[in-house]
Formats: sequence, structure tokens, C-alpha cells
Amino acid sequence: MNVTAILSVSLILFSVIDIIGTLPAIIDMKKGGIQINPMVATGSAGVIMVTFLFFGAAILGIFGIDVASFALAGALIIFFIGLEMILGIRIFRNHHDEGGTGSVVPIAFPLLAGAGTLTTIISLKAEFDNSSILIGIFINLLLIFIILRSIDWLSKKMSPQVSDTLRKVFGIILIAIAIQMAKTYLI
Repeated sequence: MNVTAILSVSLILFSVIDIIGTLPAIIDMKKGGIQINPMVATGSAGVIMVTFLFFGAAILGIFGIDVASFALAGALIIFFIGLEMILGIRIFRNHHDEGGTGSVVPIAFPLLAGAGTLTTIISLKAEFDNSSILIGIFINLLLIFIILRSIDWLSKKMSPQVSDTLRKVFGIILIAIAIQMAKTYLI
């Protein structure tokens, strides 16, 4: 077991997943009535990440999708989430009649296990062994679960003014991330 590799993978994934940066978006969705189950969101993100570790390129290949197209689709979803945050509109809605919540879409995918995370996992395979990547994924999933589990407490600790400001600032950041992802794969 290579501790340096595990630490490197964990830090790379932590920065790409950016659970701290997406916290205002998640709090905003929760305040907007979207139900979030921390176990479902974390578990779904974990299944997506591990599946992409072992089968990502093959899955995309089956559908004839290249990594760039996949990343652009994820960028569009992130862009719309950013617009929601800035403009105070709802694009992603909670459809109770369909049994859906925000736990899988848009929390697990694309916020946590989005195109950036999944393409990073695929690229990590070139430098690190699968066991180091798996442990790095697990460490990040543990942090994600703790933060999602604490979302109500965290939102109560923030005043409405701070929450609104953070929502708008991180909405702009999400839009910038989406544009950067699109530029990376379009240019």
C-alpha cells in the first residue's frame, strides 16, 4: 500500500469533487424543497465513480461517446445549476410522483460524480494503481457523507444574507467551471 499515492489521489479527487464549493448549491436545493438523502447521494456517487474506474472508457465507447462529449454534457448541467443559484429559478425539480429526489440527479451526478470527476478518475489510472484510486474514492465518499449528513446543521449556522451571497458567488463559480470544462474540450 502506497500512502503517498493514496494521499495524492485523495487530494486530487477532493479538489475536483469540490464538496465544499458545492455546499451552497446543495443548501440552496434543499431550501428549495429538493429532498436529499445523504446515504443515497453518497452511495450513488460511489457506484458511479467505481464503475467509471473499471469500465468508464468502455461504457462511453459502447454508446459511441467520447470523453469530450461526456464532459460537455456534464458542463451543461453544471451551468444550469449555476444559473439556478444566481437567478433564483428552478430547473431541476423534485417530482414526487416519479419517486425522485435530488439525491441522485443533480447531487450524485453531476455535482459529486460529474464529468470532471469521472474523467479525472479515468486519467488517474495512467499514474496510480486501482487500489490507491479506490481508497482515495472511499476517503472522499466518507467526507461527502459527513458533509451531506450535516447539511441541515450547516445551513442553520449560516444567516440568510451569508447563504444568499454564497449562493450567488458559487453560482458564478459553477458557471465559470462549466465554461472552462466546455473550453477545454471544444478548443
